[in-house]
Amino acid sequence: MVAVLVSFLAMPAPAGADDRVPMGGGAGIVINGDTMCTLTTIGTDAAGDMIGFTSAHCGGPGAQVAAEAAQNRGPLGVMVAGNDVLDYAVIKFDPAKVAPVANYNGFVISGIGPDPAFGQIACKQGRTTGNSCGVTWGPGQDPGTIVMQVCGQPGDSGAPVTVNNLLVGMIHGAFSDNLPTCIIKYIPLHTPAVVMSINADLADINAKHRPGAGFVPLPA
Repeated sequence: MVAVLVSFLAMPAPAGADDRVPMGGGAGIVINGDTMCTLTTIGTDAAGDMIGFTSAHCGGPGAQVAAEAAQNRGPLGVMVAGNDVLDYAVIKFDPAKVAPVANYNGFVISGIGPDPAFGQIACKQGRTTGNSCGVTWGPGQDPGTIVMQVCGQPGDSGAPVTVNNLLVGMIHGAFSDNLPTCIIKYIPLHTPAVVMSINADLADINAKHRPGAGFVPLPA
């Protein structure tokens, strides 16, 4: 009986089994083998390519992108465009290697939402600090930015920010160096985060006809 069981367990996976790496908004990514950041979202553009986003300060065009959870699988995509002012980078993924998901570890992105208004509750999912939610304070000082009471630390750059499961932005950085970046156990005493508006990023991409133009996130 034991010999039969061992032989059964050693059988190869059925032909056609999907061994692609699941990737979605909130997944940890590794840029050029050493820089940790977070994937904002994943979907398709008007050209039918599998596209994702993260922060431009994580890397530039040509940078190789791997999954933190599956670094042994090697690069899954490459950065193909970006904007340092609006701090977004466009990633083109290999559909033979990546299985896109709209719900990554319980964080759901069901579409693109409008820029949130003062007082709306927003939530983010980062590879370093996980999930946190807080109020929206309003527009930031720089073009395309929003100030929100969500927390972020190194590695959370690019992390998706949603309102009612609709993507509204990605983590850019901390609002101030004068307060801790994350104290969220009881009261959110941490500094707010500066979030890049996904609508500002997509408008720039569409206007310049860059890779990612016409982007639509994978439906939930």
